[in-house]
Amino acid sequence: MAALARWCVRHRLVVVLLWLLALGGAASAAAVAGSAYSNDYEVPGTESGRATQLLNDNFHGLGGDGDTVVWHTGPGTSVRAADVEQTMSDALDEIADLPAVASVVGPYEGKETGRISADGRTAYATVTFREQADDIDEADAQAVVDTAEAAASDRLQVELGGTAIGLTESKSAQVAEVVGVAVAAVVLFLAFGSLAAAALPIATALVSVGTAYAGIVLLGHLMTVADFAPMLGTLIGLGVGIDYALFIVTRHRKGLKRGLPVAVAAERAVATTGRAVVFAGATVCIALLGMLILRLGFLNGVAIAASLTVVLTVAASVTLLPALLGWIGPRALSRRERRRIAEHGPEPELPTGLAARWAVFVERHPRLLGAVAVLVMAVLALPTLGLHLGTSDQGNNPAKATTRQAYDLLADGFGPGVNGPLTVVGDIYGAGDRLALDSLTTTLRSTEGIASVSPVTYDDGGRAAFLTVVPDSAPQSEATSDLVDRLRDDVLPRAEADSSLDLHVGGVTAGYDDFAEVIVGKLPLFVGVVIGLGCVLLLLAFRSIGIPLKAAAMNVAAVASAFGIVVAIFQWGWGSELLGLGRAGPIEPFLPVIMVSVLFGLSMDYQVFLVSRMYEEWLETGDNRRAVRVGLAETGRVINSAAVIMISVFLAFVLSGDRVIAMFGIALAAAVALDAFVLRTLLVPALMHMLGGANWWLPRRLDRLLPRISIEPPECRSNARGAHAKIPGQRDVAEDVSGPKEQDVRDIAGRGR
Repeated sequence: MAALARWCVRHRLVVVLLWLLALGGAASAAAVAGSAYSNDYEVPGTESGRATQLLNDNFHGLGGDGDTVVWHTGPGTSVRAADVEQTMSDALDEIADLPAVASVVGPYEGKETGRISADGRTAYATVTFREQADDIDEADAQAVVDTAEAAASDRLQVELGGTAIGLTESKSAQVAEVVGVAVAAVVLFLAFGSLAAAALPIATALVSVGTAYAGIVLLGHLMTVADFAPMLGTLIGLGVGIDYALFIVTRHRKGLKRGLPVAVAAERAVATTGRAVVFAGATVCIALLGMLILRLGFLNGVAIAASLTVVLTVAASVTLLPALLGWIGPRALSRRERRRIAEHGPEPELPTGLAARWAVFVERHPRLLGAVAVLVMAVLALPTLGLHLGTSDQGNNPAKATTRQAYDLLADGFGPGVNGPLTVVGDIYGAGDRLALDSLTTTLRSTEGIASVSPVTYDDGGRAAFLTVVPDSAPQSEATSDLVDRLRDDVLPRAEADSSLDLHVGGVTAGYDDFAEVIVGKLPLFVGVVIGLGCVLLLLAFRSIGIPLKAAAMNVAAVASAFGIVVAIFQWGWGSELLGLGRAGPIEPFLPVIMVSVLFGLSMDYQVFLVSRMYEEWLETGDNRRAVRVGLAETGRVINSAAVIMISVFLAFVLSGDRVIAMFGIALAAAVALDAFVLRTLLVPALMHMLGGANWWLPRRLDRLLPRISIEPPECRSNARGAHAKIPGQRDVAEDVSGPKEQDVRDIAGRGR
């Protein structure tokens, strides 16, 4: 690492140009190639997956995306009125003539009455595009919206819904990025007092995240990548990128204050804190790539996209950042700091202020503070017990969105189930199967939970058939999920008993339920693998049994409490409409997987930076209380600054207009806040004070077997501070303890206080 930093400082112009070339090249390639995202929730082998495959194989006319145009009249007026019928018929004819539209089926054709509500005030038409939503150009969808909305008047409300229509409700992270970066800049300036130093973490993060964003766009052409993956990558990349650079710049500034030359200070910052950054970034990537064991194409793309972003932010932190540090020279310090050094010479930077006083306070009251921290985390985690996994739809969009308006009009006029019909599809092998299917239609009409059943539709060869079942409950309702289970476990098996029918239940709700079931089934394995790998890394780094176990417990606590907050806001609806996040609804089924990955990685960052300083002091003195106190005092301020930056960036993404990204933003912000301000600076040091030397215990035999790695080797401290720099207000404990060799620490562990 030292050699890399030295080369980057000496050849800083080359390094900067290479990064700018990478950014420009990736951005140009992405602009030429365009995006190719796909939100494919289908899981091969599930019943809904088989139903979708049968429909695609036998009913090609269903291949395009189906959207709706909904119109509603005021009191005293009917959609059957001549002027309303003429207006909407003309609009539908214009839509049908658009090149991207395959067909339009409305309520005024023939004897069609099922598309007009019972009160005669709401009607809808189905618009079928020639392509699936992922392949529809936004301009083509916008043309449908513009044509339909042109028919609206004071007496006639026209709204549109559907996946393709949702493309026109643009969701952009640009405002969120600007707000997050602006807040981060303010925090960095307050922390450093230097505009140049504050600009470096932001510049490094923007270059690396911009390159990664373009890379994710290109990645979408090679594999399934969800449309929210670039925004998620940006969210994670800005957070960790600014934080990683913050830690390195902080260490660099300490070197300058000790009188080190700029090049040497940058080299040592990367050789020490840079190693911790690489280790922390590796843990984030391992946690993210753990999603690959789920073997779900939808999540594979998200995992690789997010990991790519983290890799590039780490690479920029240890290459581009030292080059920029060499460029700005001593201006990494504020004018006042430079003037003080010129007048008084280099001085050791002792931990003072609130961080030092807090470290002493925690040392004196570990049991009380530990109990308070546990109580806070437990209360916030309680809503997690009511977690309901499902997939939000356009009924969860903000109230003013046309897709939400169309959703509500359909639900009010035709019942909530019309927004999420189920499809029963199967192969037909003879006349007996046709009779059984006709009998099934009668049975379904009398089945509890079903509002209506369509006639059976056969393919051209009569070898396959499907019918549509409209539930009497909303798509996200647990009653609809229960209906899916009842159809699969009870109703359909009875219909198949005396025939060769093999029927499958598909549709939006069935597909989402199957997706959630697969994820929940694999979640314990996934969590176990991610936590296990993280514990192994910490075991190797800190050569302790207690440190990894505490880290695992803290990570689980952070995830549980963050989910509690997410459930309260998004599932219970506490302030969701006020925040512009739409109506309350279920939690996305893939959220637990991605959140466990990201939160575990981010939590490990703080664990590494906090405990590595404690471990360094423990190796030097063998005094656990001093190690915890000094480690907390010296890292508390930078961890808190990093947390404020990360929280600001994450919360800013609530402004993106995307419910899924807002969910990630709030969950990550809550988790980081709890992790930094409750767990790492309160509960972890309190527990370490109570456990004493047992924190660092490792069986001798295991100690001999484990390979030795070093996250952050102690740097030369001859100009840094006295071997036992005193924290104001600390107790005078073990001030005369001499620093033992690492191999002697195991003997001290048993008698640590």
